[in-house]
Amino acid sequence: GGAMTSGRAARIWQFALPPLTIVAVVVAWEALVRLRGIAPIYLPAPSSVFVYLSRMIADGSMPYHLGITLLRIFVGFGLAAVFGIALGVLMGMSRTIARVADVWIAALYPLPKISLIPLLIIWVGTGEAYKIVISAVSAFFPIVISTYSGIRQTDRGLIKAAKDLGANARQIQLKVVIPGAIPSIFAGLHLGMGIAIILVVAAEMIGGSSQGGMGWLLISSGQVMETEKVFASLIVLAVVGAVVIKLQQWIDRKVAPWVNYNDG
Repeated sequence: GGAMTSGRAARIWQFALPPLTIVAVVVAWEALVRLRGIAPIYLPAPSSVFVYLSRMIADGSMPYHLGITLLRIFVGFGLAAVFGIALGVLMGMSRTIARVADVWIAALYPLPKISLIPLLIIWVGTGEAYKIVISAVSAFFPIVISTYSGIRQTDRGLIKAAKDLGANARQIQLKVVIPGAIPSIFAGLHLGMGIAIILVVAAEMIGGSSQGGMGWLLISSGQVMETEKVFASLIVLAVVGAVVIKLQQWIDRKVAPWVNYNDG
């Protein structure tokens, strides 16, 4: 049983290490602030950040701003997913569509999406439309590109086998090509979601005025030097980002159990 026990100990250690690292950093941070007497305006202690965070959760301000931001992210991301996957599939099915769309993607994809913000503000103002458009545009490109490349990489042998079994073009698309492209499509959705989160928060920061959201909360707290609120907002964003990624991985496994995902 010696090998078994050491194997179990190693596994427990692997699980315990990440939370222990976080605890160690928090304790060191708290000690540094207290021993050095650092002003909260520069670096508040974790304990006071936690107090601010719990107050913001209790008074409903944090759930309110987080809700607004998540709504903007998911509405934009949903639009990008629908149109992005559809265009990617069409490009995979038709040479002509692929040629035409390729030109536009090659021109627009490398453009930093954040540079579209001034234009969008001119065109649609700083209301909801602007934040949803930025979310949709930023997520759209990785989704299209990944879907298209996934469909192009379909094993030709599988397509030939399906044809030999008497499958028509539509059946081949639905039963062979699209299921084969699922890992690529999901990779695009992960990328798209990551970029959408970043750009919605940035758009809220730049869009100014009092329309709420995590970006607005960060900027407005920073302007009045409430560093505790800035840290509290950053912690919430980090946790939400991690939860969204884990959720996506869980959905991947549920939707496409036949794909061997690396547990990342």
